[in-house]
Amino acid sequence: MTKSELIDAVAAANSDITRREAEVVVSTVFSAISEELAEGGRVELRGFGSFSIKKRDSRTGRNPKTGESVFVPAKVVPYFKPGKELRERVDK
Repeated sequence: MTKSELIDAVAAANSDITRREAEVVVSTVFSAISEELAEGGRVELRGFGSFSIKKRDSRTGRNPKTGESVFVPAKVVPYFKPGKELRERVDK
């Protein structure tokens, strides 16, 4: 599902809001999650899952084309852990 399909689904499920209003809602939720993660926080949506960040240490990687060793710096990446209800629903 793409972002525009999600906006259409939100608008269809709530007949009292327009597609434009649904777009604002979806964008606001994504922005709030992004901002919290950028500040190093965590976002938990009960029954769905939690978004957090994970720190990856620097390491020595390998260029697959040349086989040459390459230094990969430390970084912080977003991480999603699905909740129990979501895992059970997907498993069925």
